[in-house]
Amino acid sequence: MTDQQQRDRLPSMSLGDHLEELRARLILSLAGLGAGLIISAFFGNYFLGLLLKPYEAAFRDAGLEPHIQGISVAEPFMIYMKAVIVMAALISSPWLFYQLWAFIAAGLYKNERQFVYKVVPFSAFLFITGTLFFLFVIAPMTMKFFITFNLGISYFEYNPRMSDYVDLIMILALIFGLSFQIPIVIIFAERLGLVTLEVLRKYRKYVLLGTFIVAAMVTPSSDMITMTALAIPLYILYEGSVFYCGLRRKKEATAEPSRT
Repeated sequence: MTDQQQRDRLPSMSLGDHLEELRARLILSLAGLGAGLIISAFFGNYFLGLLLKPYEAAFRDAGLEPHIQGISVAEPFMIYMKAVIVMAALISSPWLFYQLWAFIAAGLYKNERQFVYKVVPFSAFLFITGTLFFLFVIAPMTMKFFITFNLGISYFEYNPRMSDYVDLIMILALIFGLSFQIPIVIIFAERLGLVTLEVLRKYRKYVLLGTFIVAAMVTPSSDMITMTALAIPLYILYEGSVFYCGLRRKKEATAEPSRT
């Protein structure tokens, strides 16, 4: 560790200090989520309507009248609460990501902490983008595939349960949102020296295969459309991360002679 790094590092934190920092960040995160829940409670019906848009559009594209059922007594209320919680998570995601990265930054060097604070809004933006990308682009195609899939059984009646549909949509939206964090993880790891640019470039063909394997594992529906729709953006994000790391290295190499 160099003298400059020693000066840049925050005072050493004990295990108790780390636990206290974690406790404080959790309390702040829950407070932000609570504020999001209060706001979302007034707009839960509108957000639920947004979640149902892909389902309705898929039915109409197939020439069918949209219909969906509820079975249990508490189903309408539980579905509404789930929609409110997801909407609250989206609204408060910038605050939640800030608390997460701030906790990570507590034990980093000064230059690394500066990177963390810059990455917070971008991290939240990627999460929201991934979620909305699924809801508006992928979900309609996925629902159309399910609805128009022909079993070849004339007496089969397709009458989905609303809670099953909402659960599937929300889980997949969360998966897409979290998966879009990949550029942050790759760039952060490269800056910390955990992985080199040469390694990232060398193993890109394995990463391409890995994205399809991961997409198959994390998508609960396991249909080809959803898996492919997740794997392709993941690989594009990976290549974008590698490209950014390359540009940053060239910029640093150009700046070195000027400093000397």
